Amino acid sequence: MNRIMRRARILLVLVLVIALGISLFAADYLINARDWVLFPGSPHLYNAGNLGCGIVTDRDGVLLMDMRDQRVYADNDVLRQSTVHWLGDRKGHISAPALSNYAMQIAGFDVINGVYTYGGTAGKAQVTLSARVQMAALNAMAGQKGTVAVFNYKTGEIICAVTTPTFDPESPPDITQDTTGTLDGVYLNRFVQSVYIPGSIFKIATTAAALEAIPDALELRFQCEGSMQIGADFVTCTGTHGDISLKEAFAYSCNCAFAQLSLKLGDETLDRYIRQFGILESIHFDGIATASGNVQILNQAPVQVAWSGIGQHKDQVNACAFMTFVGAIANDGVVTNPYLVSKITVGNSTTYKADYPADRRIMSSTTAAILQEFMRNNVQTIYKDDYFPGLTICAKSGTAEVGAGLLPNGTFAGFSSDPNVPLAFMIVVESSSAGSSGCLPILSEVLSACKEAV
Repeated sequence: MNRIMRRARILLVLVLVIALGISLFAADYLINARDWVLFPGSPHLYNAGNLGCGIVTDRDGVLLMDMRDQRVYADNDVLRQSTVHWLGDRKGHISAPALSNYAMQIAGFDVINGVYTYGGTAGKAQVTLSARVQMAALNAMAGQKGTVAVFNYKTGEIICAVTTPTFDPESPPDITQDTTGTLDGVYLNRFVQSVYIPGSIFKIATTAAALEAIPDALELRFQCEGSMQIGADFVTCTGTHGDISLKEAFAYSCNCAFAQLSLKLGDETLDRYIRQFGILESIHFDGIATASGNVQILNQAPVQVAWSGIGQHKDQVNACAFMTFVGAIANDGVVTNPYLVSKITVGNSTTYKADYPADRRIMSSTTAAILQEFMRNNVQTIYKDDYFPGLTICAKSGTAEVGAGLLPNGTFAGFSSDPNVPLAFMIVVESSSAGSSGCLPILSEVLSACKEAV
């Protein structure tokens, strides 16, 4: 009898140990199953580091990529080239973090069914990009390096974001054999991963700082004789503008006037407002973090503070962040964060739907209204409305000196103030000599295509 009792106790202990083990495994599974299945090396979901299941469409349902059998891209080669920096390539040279960020929603994973898209059923991710506008933008860039992007400053939807140089993922180049330099940086998404010297588009931020910090900013007058001595150094201008107002200085993009304005603001005030406007921040959306910008204003020599306010010296901005900033000006001083992925469905179930991003005020509505007026005046008097039929465009151009004997980059940023076309844009054309002449023809074609996309 004692032997039977001892065996019963041993058996009970074994049962309890097994039950405990099963309970621990079940708990571990419930907590960690998602990570086990969705880790980047998972053969069920990934191919060369990029997501390998489901399909991706543009905002209108145009197929951009089918990932159910390796990767099948769109039939149109221009569309493939214009979207590869968002979709990734087969070898993983270009990553697609937005798709990987929603791997669980695209795969349709849950703890009961596991990855229930694996083996045939495809989750569908719809992005905010317009295939038509992407192709128009790539064609308009005409082989020039840089980036062009447009987003809805009310909702945050990125309508267009093209980066060049690019390539066809169905016919990838051997960049090791490129001796021309045309493929330099081909794997880089310049819209989110690069920073650029802004040039005179930075004067938008300097003007905003002045309007916020100087009570009588609109009454200020400036003198431009073509150059201005600051200590032993000089700030040079592209013209001799004489006695001018802030609005005129902004339209003529007068370096001497903005040197005077930057020194009046001072290094601490100018630096504080630049940071308040979010221009230097990394923008986060859909698992993507953009490159952070940079300025060196604090404790710098007066001439360096002057050049920073002009958009040179050590200034660097990310295209996405600056586009978001000018979008806030259009939106009466309230910034809306951009996003790329709008909806994900698996069968009849919606596994993800984007909410409009949280808004925050970065400047007063009064300051925003004055900047809207100034930027509208630029287009009416300097750039001309002929480039934008049917649209009311407000903008500022820049010519960014990059040194090293290279041609300047052209930059151009602004927005449409039309209520039915609430779009902000940012363009960088590398080695294009001048902002307006290099960027306006591109922007004209892109915004024309955008009118029907929103």
